[in-house]
Amino acid sequence: MNSEVFEALALLEKEKGIPVDFMLDRIKKAIVTACKNSYSNDDCVIKMEPDEGVFEVYLRKTVVDDITEQGKEILLEDARKISPTAVVGDIVGVKLNTKEFGRIAAQTARNIIRQGIRDGERGLMLREFQSKHQELVSALVERVDPQTGAATLQIGKAQAVLPKSEQVGDEKLKEGDHIKVYVVDVKETEKGPRAMISRIHPDLVKRLFESEVPEIYDGTVEIKAVSREAGSRTKLAVISHDPDVDAVGACIGARGTRVSNIVNELGGEKIDIIEYNEDPVKFIASALSPADVVSVIPAEDGSHSCRVTVPDSQLSLAIGNKGQNARLAARLTGWKIDIKPESGFFGEEK
Repeated sequence: MNSEVFEALALLEKEKGIPVDFMLDRIKKAIVTACKNSYSNDDCVIKMEPDEGVFEVYLRKTVVDDITEQGKEILLEDARKISPTAVVGDIVGVKLNTKEFGRIAAQTARNIIRQGIRDGERGLMLREFQSKHQELVSALVERVDPQTGAATLQIGKAQAVLPKSEQVGDEKLKEGDHIKVYVVDVKETEKGPRAMISRIHPDLVKRLFESEVPEIYDGTVEIKAVSREAGSRTKLAVISHDPDVDAVGACIGARGTRVSNIVNELGGEKIDIIEYNEDPVKFIASALSPADVVSVIPAEDGSHSCRVTVPDSQLSLAIGNKGQNARLAARLTGWKIDIKPESGFFGEEK
């Protein structure tokens, strides 16, 4: 029986990652509670040694001539069967058969052990998520709610829910899909640890480039800024700390393989990679890519706002569909950008 208990604990550790020592501690607490409920005595000694297969419980009782407290005392003649030299007033350990615990005590013990398993799983899940905080992780889609579209994901040994609002565009996730998600935050709630995960967070793209481009991972190329409208377009500003390495070229990869892998992961999302420049005029001009820029004139009051002039034929390209290109460029640079055509707007004074 003892070996079966330890085998079960070893299996629990292997399958769910709950340490044997953690569960042994919970079992000891359960036995103390059971002793208190069955014998009105929680003064017990518990020997649990998995390596030797030892699992014994001893209830400590006081040796007396006449019993007044059944669960806490033992007659001298009975005590001497355990310890021949026992005298009145000594404490002896009476070995218990845990099968004799009352029904209520046994049920209480089972509940404590079950709660121990739940606590172990929660602790494991919290550590699992905390180790991946603000990191890119691979996840397996286990289930997709047909009504809400929320996906239940398996991340390592933990589970998390990816709401529809955190999924890219109109992507249709299916059971069995392997996807990349970004762990935005980890919170401890009444229902256990909860990971806030996303596929629309700008840092997801940043982490994808770090994993795909060795030059970013080793620090040769640095991502200075990211602006993103998930499912549609992302702008990425990069700079090289090695004059022999082209930052934009490194991110694109030979024949575009590196950026293509990321575009595929994001379901076809367009990605503009531009070179970062400390000079805001040059940086803003690059940020409005693919449009050509004639001039960038910063506001004289020193505020982060500027007026950008583009060729008439490039105006719609600079602004983008529903203003997206200009909006992403503004977020990327941190500047308010006012775009006008080279010929000027109708009725505008020179």
